[in-house]
Amino acid sequence: MGLLTFKGGVHPNDGKSLAKDKAIVELLPQGDLVYPLSQHIGAPAKPVVAKGDHVLKGQKIAEAGGFVSAPIYASVSGTVKAIEPRVNPTGSKVNSIIIANDGQYEEVEYPQPKPLSELTKEEILNIIGEAGVVGMGGAGFPTRVKLSPKELDKIDYIIANCAECEPYITADYRRMLENPELLVEGMRVILKLFDNAKGLFAIEDNKPDCIAKLKELTKDEPRMEVREMMTKYPQGAERQLIFANTGRAINSTMLPADAGCVVDNVETIISIYNAVVKGIPSMERVVTVTGDGVVNPGNYKVLFGTNQNELIEAAGGLKEGCEKVISGGPMMGFAMYTTDTPITKTSSSILCMSKDEVSACEPTACINCGRCVDACPSRIIPSRLADFAERHDEEAFLKFNGLECVECGSCSYVCPAKRQLKQAIGSMRKTALANKKKK
Repeated sequence: MGLLTFKGGVHPNDGKSLAKDKAIVELLPQGDLVYPLSQHIGAPAKPVVAKGDHVLKGQKIAEAGGFVSAPIYASVSGTVKAIEPRVNPTGSKVNSIIIANDGQYEEVEYPQPKPLSELTKEEILNIIGEAGVVGMGGAGFPTRVKLSPKELDKIDYIIANCAECEPYITADYRRMLENPELLVEGMRVILKLFDNAKGLFAIEDNKPDCIAKLKELTKDEPRMEVREMMTKYPQGAERQLIFANTGRAINSTMLPADAGCVVDNVETIISIYNAVVKGIPSMERVVTVTGDGVVNPGNYKVLFGTNQNELIEAAGGLKEGCEKVISGGPMMGFAMYTTDTPITKTSSSILCMSKDEVSACEPTACINCGRCVDACPSRIIPSRLADFAERHDEEAFLKFNGLECVECGSCSYVCPAKRQLKQAIGSMRKTALANKKKK
């Protein structure tokens, strides 16, 4: 049987050799910590502290602002300096809690968790929700909501997204290499919620060392299986991951649960383990600092709220002439106009590039070569959709299935005319989705 995959996709230079062999280093923050109240999809969290309050590490500083929301916890001890708008990694100004770190790291006394075998499904879900766990590999969907589909018995697969297909990023790779047992134990927690489901560790075949470790840990687990996938971008996109592993297709009007699947990424599953088994809320993650524009690329375990400048300095600082810094990877990340932003729940990487190749490119007219169509994993026509977007023709954009775009950037990557297809389509998608909500 061939390796699991999907139709379309591209094979960019993965750039992972820069940081893949660098062990995870724990980094303690030095300056103020900034906690944006919108670190997830849904309603922003609501502050439960005020300026001047002294807080401890592990203390709740903001509660969920609705069902689709998540609380936020202080990752250090210190004093609340302000609650005010600050720039987040995507460049937006959002209301944030600022804490002056006292350097003591005094922690709250966490309640003694009950053994997993004694917890009910409802208790597990409540713990995950109260711990502030969200999807840490993408949009930050609150995990409690994701693990609460209408029909639990119809979920056949829990898929651990171990692909890490985005070039340069190696945070999940190091987690699987250094802490595979936490990933497996986290999967055990999730499987307790779904009686009929099987746990799949879906991992690209360019990580044979991780595959071997996970296979060894799950060899006596009848409800867990390691699935090897072809190394291809965007293998880790939710729809492509589900299709590669189950043959089931979903579209923009469906959720993974509609195809009998739940998908969570590596860091999310480890956060579930920490919350349910250890009783510790979501306060940290592993972040890759990499690229040819930073002195010493590496992987760092970082507390939420830490200033990104501190990570860059820990990696030796930017090289002279570094032209571009991206939050995330080169295909789906956001170029930052300032690195004076915090690490949030969805911060996976800081990518520092010596050359800004995108800005240097001069787009030319489409030559109708069809390469974008071949590469598109959603099987749509990016060149035509970009034309509609540039003309603000929303009706035609919707007619040609523009909402099915997953904004992976494969089309822009292969375009010989250097057209910014993803950016044009992404902008129109946001407009179309916003207009849809108004109706």
